Amino acid sequence: MIRAMSQATSSEDALASVRPVITPANLADLAEWTEMRAQLWPEMSEPEQGEELQELLDKDRYCGWIARLEGRPVGFAEASLRPYANGCEGRPVPFLEGVWVDPLERNQGIGQALIQAIEAWAVALGYEELGSDVDIANLISQAAHQAWGFDEQETVVYYRRRLKP
Repeated sequence: MIRAMSQATSSEDALASVRPVITPANLADLAEWTEMRAQLWPEMSEPEQGEELQELLDKDRYCGWIARLEGRPVGFAEASLRPYANGCEGRPVPFLEGVWVDPLERNQGIGQALIQAIEAWAVALGYEELGSDVDIANLISQAAHQAWGFDEQETVVYYRRRLKP
């Protein structure tokens, strides 16, 4: 094993040494974070994303993490403590609100590193499970969740009927 590792090519060594650096996000990261959020949730403008982040960070039940490669932001994840999450036993429950990795940097373990940061946060708070949800049509996210070790709990279709006053 040691001999095989010492014979690794320089390109393999370079890849192994470039690992994402995951740090808790804060208001100093707002511009980069907002830009990445707009990629995940394009229905909101970047200014709306920034306003929402400022509101969320004022709450002690919401956290974010930024992934960087060589100092460059390449992904983020956000988690909260929700009162309840479908399929979870604990209440409240840590919940993965969103995770995004630059498409050019995917399949390199960045998403997994972000999930591990969230897990460390949740375990440090004494929790034993992490909830999440995925749009039923988002097969890429479903596959990522399975690769990260999430187990599907249920499939639900939500309905709404507007009421007339």
